[in-house]
Amino acid sequence: MSEKYIRQNKNSCSIVKGSKTYAKIDNLDDAVFIRDFLVDIDWDLDNVPDTIVKDEDYLVLTVYEDKVYILARYRQKPDKDVIANLVKKHKRNPNNSKYGLNISRILDTFIITKQIAREGHVFGMYDDLQDAEFVRNFLMDHQWNVNEFSEIEYDKESNDYKVILVIDDYVYVLDSFKTPQIDLDKTYEEFLVKVKKHKYGLADYPHLDRLKNSIRQLEDDLNITATDDMWIFEEGLEESDALSEIIFTLTPFQKSVYDAIDGRITFDEIKQKLIRFKSGNFEEKINRNLNVLIDKDLVKKDGDYFQKC
Repeated sequence: MSEKYIRQNKNSCSIVKGSKTYAKIDNLDDAVFIRDFLVDIDWDLDNVPDTIVKDEDYLVLTVYEDKVYILARYRQKPDKDVIANLVKKHKRNPNNSKYGLNISRILDTFIITKQIAREGHVFGMYDDLQDAEFVRNFLMDHQWNVNEFSEIEYDKESNDYKVILVIDDYVYVLDSFKTPQIDLDKTYEEFLVKVKKHKYGLADYPHLDRLKNSIRQLEDDLNITATDDMWIFEEGLEESDALSEIIFTLTPFQKSVYDAIDGRITFDEIKQKLIRFKSGNFEEKINRNLNVLIDKDLVKKDGDYFQKC
């Protein structure tokens, strides 16, 4: 078996004529077959078909970046949809790398980047690889035009409906659902709560870091005010002291503080009634909840005494 034009590498074979590489094939036997076929068509890659028969198998072929690749083999000829799907997957990950083209990972964050006109562009950061792959695949299929996204996009690979938000050419996947009947307002609110929690150090969402100083604008744009059952986020605070001004509002404990106020009562008396809840920062927690109750006009303070309004 002649190996003319074939260069064996560690894990594959390249078919090379002159200074041009015409194919990358996994094994020598297939490389010889493809080499012979290229000779028969006078090395014209425009004449490479989608499938070719070898030893009663159908080999699925594609030409990517002027090189021939074998994508799969079947006992029966695959239909056009199967072939198109194989070609699409190959273009997304031609080198069989861990994440495919345009996706890299830093710690637990997946980043989509693309060189356009010699400039590097970041299209999104994600805490879930499936979201990153969906956005990358969509952008590749639409010439990297972020304006092609709709509010809700269907992901054929996961059978999910994804809520998409594009902000300054940056693509965010807010959530995924199994049905297209989605409460967008609720989804936007939950997304903004995540951004707020990340800003104030209550949760770690590095992929949302770009939005932490744009919360008010986002609330205006989406016509949503982000609230949370566990926390009240005070607005208009300086970044440096924002965390210290967050008021803890665990609903059951807030009610317990309110119920502990019976007539005119001092802070120490309230603390004694709540001793069963004692934990770290116990006094500070009571004070925070008292301040919430005062702000809600449910409790008032007169000197050292508290009483219900």
